[in-house]
Amino acid sequence: MSAMKGKILLPAIFVATFALSRIPGLLPLNFSAAYALVCCAGVFFSGALAWALPLGAMLATDIGLNVYYSAHGVSVWDLPDVENQGFNYTALALLFLLGRGFRQHCSFFKLVGGGLLGAILFYLVTNTASWLFNPFHNPEYTKNLAGWIIALTKGTGGYPTTLEFFRNTLLSGGLFTALFAAAHKLTAESPAEKTAGTREPEAEAEAEAKPEEAKA
Repeated sequence: MSAMKGKILLPAIFVATFALSRIPGLLPLNFSAAYALVCCAGVFFSGALAWALPLGAMLATDIGLNVYYSAHGVSVWDLPDVENQGFNYTALALLFLLGRGFRQHCSFFKLVGGGLLGAILFYLVTNTASWLFNPFHNPEYTKNLAGWIIALTKGTGGYPTTLEFFRNTLLSGGLFTALFAAAHKLTAESPAEKTAGTREPEAEAEAEAKPEEAKA
């Protein structure tokens, strides 16, 4: 019963937490469970579930958000928007591979450190891609070292600085990774549950020897 609980409850916690975190206006910009979801799915799940769960959750919520913003007059289906989302999915794929490098029984602090590292990786990849391809034609993103530094620190005019986004990315990566690691701990089988219903080898040997003794 506990094993089945963990197999169903843990993915449900991951998806529900991620979906709630994407409600428009609920959390600050770039304060997202996406980084932790993808990284922790790579750590705690196996087989097709490891990649299908985060990919399905991301696609479903992205489509839902695009429909919502489109209904409110925001352009979300233009080519630059789609390209920008493509950059994000590429970075999240790297986070998934990072998660695959960890083991389920890594220490709590090592997993949180992995979540923070994943947030840093996401920040570097997405902002470097925005500078390199510049899908929104930001004039600040000149193709030189100065333009790259602006993309990593200041960003484009009219929006919060890139460093503010990075702060939220880093905080949310650590926070949600800790939450998902705690959820895994709570839903995992205890050693007693894993051995429930099994007999020690010595007990089995004694049980097999008793019929022989009775014959003698």
